[in-house]
Amino acid sequence: MDSLQRYFGLDAAGTTLRTEVLAGLTTFLTMAYIIFVNPAILGDAGMPKDAVFVATCLVAALASLIMGLYANYPIALAPGMGLNAYFAYTVVKGMGFTWQAALGAVFISGCLFLVVTLFRVREVIVKGIPHSIRIAITGGIGLFLAIISLKTAGVVVGNPATLVTLGDLHNPHVVLAIIGFFAIVTLDYLRVRGAILIGIVGVTVLSFFFGGNQFHGVVSAPPSIAPTLLQLDIRGALSTGVLNVILVFFLVELFDATGTLMGVANRAGLLVEGKMHRLNRALLADSTAILAGSMLGTSSTTAYIESASGVQAGGRTGVTAITVAVLFLAALFFAPLAGVVPGYATAPALLYVSCLMLREMLDLPWDDATEVVPAALTALLMPFTYSIANGVAFGFISYAGLKLLTGRARQVKLVVWIIAAVFLFRYFYLGSE
Repeated sequence: MDSLQRYFGLDAAGTTLRTEVLAGLTTFLTMAYIIFVNPAILGDAGMPKDAVFVATCLVAALASLIMGLYANYPIALAPGMGLNAYFAYTVVKGMGFTWQAALGAVFISGCLFLVVTLFRVREVIVKGIPHSIRIAITGGIGLFLAIISLKTAGVVVGNPATLVTLGDLHNPHVVLAIIGFFAIVTLDYLRVRGAILIGIVGVTVLSFFFGGNQFHGVVSAPPSIAPTLLQLDIRGALSTGVLNVILVFFLVELFDATGTLMGVANRAGLLVEGKMHRLNRALLADSTAILAGSMLGTSSTTAYIESASGVQAGGRTGVTAITVAVLFLAALFFAPLAGVVPGYATAPALLYVSCLMLREMLDLPWDDATEVVPAALTALLMPFTYSIANGVAFGFISYAGLKLLTGRARQVKLVVWIIAAVFLFRYFYLGSE
């Protein structure tokens, strides 16, 4: 136990093994939906769902384990939402590529990702992010979590006239989510340990009585991963038409994962003068995960914003991420049990975390429009385009542009100009996909 505390620095981080494990369980419950959603989305691309289920669990476990053991951060990883939809609906169904070639594109983008990480290019990018944009990334992720959680709870629904509108507040699922939200906020204010986890479990229990939830057993044997294992087609991925796809994968992976790492680390108080110690180790963890995922049979793996729920529950070290890894491995055999936690049970936890993350915006220099406007665009574009990468892109472009137009171009670091130019190229040449 003493060696464990020394390795992960539990005492220095002001945490305990029990707190870290509970935080890991909380993070897992808020992101366990990916076990079932990812196979469904990639299944639409013609991939074998059972094999994708196994690949999803394995790569999430592997990536989170590396993040915990090697980088010692409470950040979990799994196949990314948005990236899997782009993989299935744009690359495969829209552009007509095989899913094997799409996996090859993910592999190549992962290689690029690993190269820029090993040569510390990514670290330079992270350190070059302006202070106001760094603050906005945390706030923007909070807004992104908010729209995800409100949509999952049914509080916000789509509307063809107004894009979004209020959902059916008489729906039992919505009512249970609202009850869960107020329970979590109240318990956390009263400093009840495991408040978020208690809220998730409480709503899950109530869902059997009032939400129509059904119990489907506890244990089942995992299916075979053979149909997707090492099925990637790298030669097909190098064809002319898919080169643009590789670039899009690379850019989204780069800034989605980087933004999430910075945002969650900031929320956990793990940034020292705006910098992450062991940053390159954390970047290597998600770079390796992309390569592993493409070989196992799933779309790009990335750091998960849901890790913020575990941070709010007290997670501060890699033990939290290791706990998530163990639970993803267990999910291979306990899929029926993991499946009984409905989305509207975890949505209140994410909504509460999103509310807390917005307070970071207080630190913006509100009297300087060239700092505040790019920060605001960064935060607002994340939920409104459903992409962390798009928010970061608009932030960099507007930051560089406004500094240039106001005669303050010398305040802008070279890396910011380069990133802004790359994103402009992406949007004008490759389009918004």
